[in-house]
Amino acid sequence: MPNSGAFSLDGKRIWVAGHGGMVGSALVRRLSREPCEILLAERRSLDLTRQSDVEAWMADVRPDAIVLAAAKVGGIMANATYPAAFLYDNLMIQANILEAAHRVGVRKVLVLGSSCIYPKHAPQPLAEESLLTGPLEATNEAYAVAKIAGLKLAEAYRKQYSADFISAMPTNLYGPEDNFDLATSHVLPALIRKAHEAKTHGDDAMTIWGSGTVRREFMHVDDCADALVFLLQTYSAPQHINVGSGEDMTILELAQLVCEIVGFKGRIICDTTKPDGTPRKLMKSDRLKALGWAPKIALKDGIAGTYHWYCQNAGQTGMARGVA
Repeated sequence: MPNSGAFSLDGKRIWVAGHGGMVGSALVRRLSREPCEILLAERRSLDLTRQSDVEAWMADVRPDAIVLAAAKVGGIMANATYPAAFLYDNLMIQANILEAAHRVGVRKVLVLGSSCIYPKHAPQPLAEESLLTGPLEATNEAYAVAKIAGLKLAEAYRKQYSADFISAMPTNLYGPEDNFDLATSHVLPALIRKAHEAKTHGDDAMTIWGSGTVRREFMHVDDCADALVFLLQTYSAPQHINVGSGEDMTILELAQLVCEIVGFKGRIICDTTKPDGTPRKLMKSDRLKALGWAPKIALKDGIAGTYHWYCQNAGQTGMARGVA
């Protein structure tokens, strides 16, 4: 795995694009332990979908490095309902930031992708080489296409301009600052909210989408942030790199674990009229492991901590976050 040498964060100005989202806020927490200056841009003052605004801000601030965590994100329902928004917004955010970074000479950029970039029926676990080898999952195709374009754009700047632009593909993430809106959230925060509300209301059952048989991998967002900072410091190669925990489980098993942690003792009903999505998504993270990084937060502990955060912040989590 080719590398061009270490990138020290000492004294560097690091822009976390998308600091208000779950991943961005975790990155801010992690980078606060490094001897660097963290740069932030509020959504209300900088529209990342507007090229001229991004270029002007970047020319004025001139970061040394960028972690591109900004994205319009959501679950199956949101992706199916707003495909144009998911495609357009994510294309613009990535293109504007990478072009501006190139123009002002940013030394390093880390672009975040998603495990949904891989074909629906790619061999498991998902290796980096599986990209573009088959059709995508239809329920989140627009988001996946945008994310593929982002990593390919980073690769193209690297090839044409020798820019130190790299890409990382995190698995399904969860943790503090997640989106718990049932209309737009991903599966784990949705399960936490459903189980909590079922327990609070004294229900004898809660319903989950799909058959419950599909398998998913999960990583705590603080583990992901630690991996991304590690890659920012150590990794430099054209190939995008997977960031995963290496373990998966069925959605029904996940629901049962969430119910145990939350304390809901009722039945779990699988609504098979709702879509399952991709049958299995487990990342092959051998390359990251070979570089010397491994996750530290066990799933049960991570979910318990996330549930505690949700209980403390439940009044603030009802709205969809949109662009993180």
